[in-house]
Amino acid sequence: QVQLVESGGGSVQAGGSLRLSCATSGFNYRNYCVGWFRQAPGKEREGVALSYRATASTYYSSYADSVKGRFTISQDNAKNTVYLQMNSLKPEDTAMYYCAALPAICPPVRPDTVSAFQYWGQGTQVTVSS
Repeated sequence: QVQLVESGGGSVQAGGSLRLSCATSGFNYRNYCVGWFRQAPGKEREGVALSYRATASTYYSSYADSVKGRFTISQDNAKNTVYLQMNSLKPEDTAMYYCAALPAICPPVRPDTVSAFQYWGQGTQVTVSS
C-alpha cells in the first residue's frame, strides 16, 4: 500500500525558506516518480518538482519554471523521505503542497502532469506573506 504523508509547511515572510518532507512507504523508489505539487485557492493543481532515482547513484529531477533556482527536490531513501527545499519564497508560492507518486518515469512538468499521478498525500499548507 503506497502511502505519502507531507509535513513541514507553515507561514513565512517573503524571501524566507521552508523544507517540506514527504514520508513515503509501500513502494520502490527506483520504479516510481515522486514529486511535489501545489494548489492555490481558485487555481488548478500544478506540478512543482519531480524526482526519479534510476539507481542508487543516479538521480533525476525536474522543476516548474516558476520555481527553478529557488526550490530543490531531493530524496533520502534510507529515511524513505522526499524533500522540497524552498528558498526565496514569494507570496505567489502560497498554496497547499502535495506529495505524489507515479509508478513510472517522471513525465514533464506540465499542466497535464497532475492527472498522471495516482498516489497522493493529504497536503501541507505553505503561506508566504509580503
